[in-house]
Amino acid sequence: MQVPTDNLAIALLHYPVYNKHREIVTTALTNLDQHDIARSSKTFGLDRFYIVTPAEEQRKLAERISGHWQVGWGAEYNPDRRMALDIVRVCPTLESAVTDFQGSFSKPVKTAITGAASREGTTALSTFRQLLEERDQPYILLLGTGWGLTEESFSIADIILESISGSGTYNHLSVRSAAAILLDRLRGR
Repeated sequence: MQVPTDNLAIALLHYPVYNKHREIVTTALTNLDQHDIARSSKTFGLDRFYIVTPAEEQRKLAERISGHWQVGWGAEYNPDRRMALDIVRVCPTLESAVTDFQGSFSKPVKTAITGAASREGTTALSTFRQLLEERDQPYILLLGTGWGLTEESFSIADIILESISGSGTYNHLSVRSAAAILLDRLRGR
């Protein structure tokens, strides 16, 4: 098994997240999220993108989607997509993703989390970018699906990052768009 070489990974959590009624649910996998976040992650040098869901059928679907582009016709048809989907790891829990990412790092993995809502006491993305320069400290950036990660997820994270905000009051980016913006701000030139 290849050990991680980059100290940043993304974990897309499908549980525990809220639905529009603020109930804690497990959301369904979205093919576009899997493809686009993998492509953005690979573009910005990450070698791990975790899809985290406790739903066994959803994990099988994620593996099947990645597998289609990693071997056979899909891999031959689009080698760039194969390279991106090679970094996808599918896990039942955040804990299993953290264990996998720990790899060859001697320092324990820290979690950084963000969401659409503004919060008090957040860390600026520019500050987090500087923290990432300490290459032996691994971080997993937690992103949520549905209507966002639960308050419990925020309470156990090591770092809460500022939210991405636009020019007005409307602030409802797709998670794949948010991931691309975050990666550009954290790893872009």
